[in-house]
Amino acid sequence: MSPETAVSSRNVSGVEYPAVGTYAIDASHTELGFAVRHMAVSKVRGRFSTFEGTIEIAEQPADSKASLTIEAGTVDTRDETRDAHLRTNDFFDVANHPTWTFVSTSIKPEGLTEFKVEGDLTIRGVTRQVTLDATLEGVVTDPYGNHRIGFSASTSINRDDFGVSFGAVMEAGGLVVAKKVDIQIELEAVLQA
Repeated sequence: MSPETAVSSRNVSGVEYPAVGTYAIDASHTELGFAVRHMAVSKVRGRFSTFEGTIEIAEQPADSKASLTIEAGTVDTRDETRDAHLRTNDFFDVANHPTWTFVSTSIKPEGLTEFKVEGDLTIRGVTRQVTLDATLEGVVTDPYGNHRIGFSASTSINRDDFGVSFGAVMEAGGLVVAKKVDIQIELEAVLQA
């Protein structure tokens, strides 16, 4: 049986939903990014280049699960000096906490393609619950017969909550690096055999 006939998506209220199964995140087609205000005048953006994870699509969307592991040392803000500083104890403490994790604890549909994904995010050994606003972007079978899904997701966290408490202050007042960090995810995953 070819992959095209072995896998089928589902139609729910006119929306194509992914087939039930375990999907592995395709790192080459996924972006894990963040943005943080710098000196109160602009935002610095960064991303991580090494990560892996899975999405388990259940028959009922609310029963689905997601997990992700990020190699914190692969941070890239397009400035090697800044990236090296981010890897130190001032920020990520990569020597003692090389990986970050996210494990979903509940998924709540907010419409046909929108979901609130609650889960445990662990950074620097500190675990806090966060809620991702997630959207199913599409379902497709690629030219090689692979069943692919796409999601976008976003949330904001306070870096102090995770022990990332670098607090340099500008001469005129205010933090050099804001406490609020916006997280953006554009994710593509492939159904595993």
